[in-house]
Amino acid sequence: MRVDAKQEGPRQSMSWLHTWASLILGWLLYAIFLTGTLSFFQNEITVWMKPELHQSIPQNSQIDQTNVALKYLQEHHPDAGAWRIQLPNTRQNTTLITIREQGEDPRSRRGGTRITLDSATGEVLEARDTRGGSFLYRFHFDLYGMPRIWARWIVGIATVLMLVAIISGVITHKKIFKDFFTFRSGKGQRSWLDAHNATAVFALPFHIMITFSGLLLLTFTLMPWGIEQIYENRGAFLQEQSRALTQTKQSETNQGEGRRGRTANAENAQGRTEARGERRRDHEQEEAQPAPLTNITPILVETQKEWGTNPISNINIIAPNTNQAQIELRALNGESVAFRNIYATLEFNGLTGENITDKNMQLKNPSIPMAIYNVITTLHEASGVKLALRWLLFLSGIVGTLMVATGLILWCVKRAPQQQKQGYKSFGYRLVEVMNIAAIIGLPIACAAYFYANRFIPVQMEMRLEWEIRTFFIVWLLTLIYACFRTHRQAWLELLIFATVAFALLPFVNFMTGGQALWNTIAHEQWVIASFDLAMWVLALLFGYSFYKVKNHKGLPNKKAKNNAQKEESDV
Repeated sequence: MRVDAKQEGPRQSMSWLHTWASLILGWLLYAIFLTGTLSFFQNEITVWMKPELHQSIPQNSQIDQTNVALKYLQEHHPDAGAWRIQLPNTRQNTTLITIREQGEDPRSRRGGTRITLDSATGEVLEARDTRGGSFLYRFHFDLYGMPRIWARWIVGIATVLMLVAIISGVITHKKIFKDFFTFRSGKGQRSWLDAHNATAVFALPFHIMITFSGLLLLTFTLMPWGIEQIYENRGAFLQEQSRALTQTKQSETNQGEGRRGRTANAENAQGRTEARGERRRDHEQEEAQPAPLTNITPILVETQKEWGTNPISNINIIAPNTNQAQIELRALNGESVAFRNIYATLEFNGLTGENITDKNMQLKNPSIPMAIYNVITTLHEASGVKLALRWLLFLSGIVGTLMVATGLILWCVKRAPQQQKQGYKSFGYRLVEVMNIAAIIGLPIACAAYFYANRFIPVQMEMRLEWEIRTFFIVWLLTLIYACFRTHRQAWLELLIFATVAFALLPFVNFMTGGQALWNTIAHEQWVIASFDLAMWVLALLFGYSFYKVKNHKGLPNKKAKNNAQKEESDV
């Protein structure tokens, strides 16, 4: 209902909802979008932030890389309980090995001694202590410095408001799809609205998917009660769901005879693991005897032939150098986005090299709700996806970040004439101006400071990891304080040129502080490192262009000058 008591249509009534749902937590949403977008390449960020690893150039084949790692393991850890070899790929330039002692769970994701090797020479590489890209990834949904449950509730509420803003925005702008093909530059508010509409519509399916999937990933935090009533914990629920996706042919026949519900799922899971479980128990009951490990090269050749273009991700060797040795291989890319975190695997006898993979094992089509959940959450995390899809998701994330930024700026631009008319800026309006600057340009500067801190904080300094993160927040806070004491235009210009210089210098700082120079990484096709340096120059160009546009923007005409111009026209 309007102030003048006139009725509003559905479109007009959604306008205020879109505006305030976007603004209330808009700055937090911008931070979530930006850090989430960077998280699509968290591995690349981490590699760049460990210059000690840049010397590893994985130009040899996966067979050679595996043999280099095995040579090191045989020389230094022949009596280990298990070895895990993670091979280089397009997003990792080193070989990572994990050594587990006798009695440790050989398939656990945690524990063990982790060592990084040069993929070509087998030299042990010691990298500096840093969170790398994982800090930005965790900040994306866990924030920082507060209990995890609080942070996820805050992010969950912000995500709900984001979904409300997207839906109400589509309803509010009745010509949103038509206006997508129209951009009027130099038209003030109209130009900002066109930019906001274009970035919203260009990746609208992505915006809806990434927001809704974010809520789904927080389901166990926001609505845990159903699972808690049936399962011991969240892990038990997820484990059963994963087991239910695979079954043996025998269990599938049993299911067809009428078994239903949770009992059927449990029996399917039992059928899936029966053969493998019995084989492992038989091995465990026998006393391990020393025996040479089989030549792994034929195994790798057979695996590559089986998987084709899907590279080997890691090799798990259980009870090496014994008669109970087993070799398990996992593919790099997932089976399908409909099967969340399920990868092709093969098992071989470590003594004879015989393929002992269960041939009756097959994937079971998930239910429609589970398939939808798997697809959109896998896309949200870019888990096991190919590089081309990862880049598409990253670019869509950039568009989403720009959508939030243009919306925040549009709020101020739309209200600027009223502020000028009254002769002063209200506290609320000035607050939004300052917060916009601190978020939109302050956060990228804080990210740049995080990268600089990584290179200039001494490697041997205690708590250097914590000080990298503290530098991020200190610089972010300084941009907020700086914006408070400068005029709106001055703050934008000065911080934009500062960001331009900061990002432009990062590739030079890289090779001056122990990393590989850009020309070397390009020459050796180390794109995992070169892509970071090139991205920094792209950001520098973006901020430089923004500085140019702001510097040449005349802004609203001065009220006194406007009156004088009108008086001169009337005299004529």
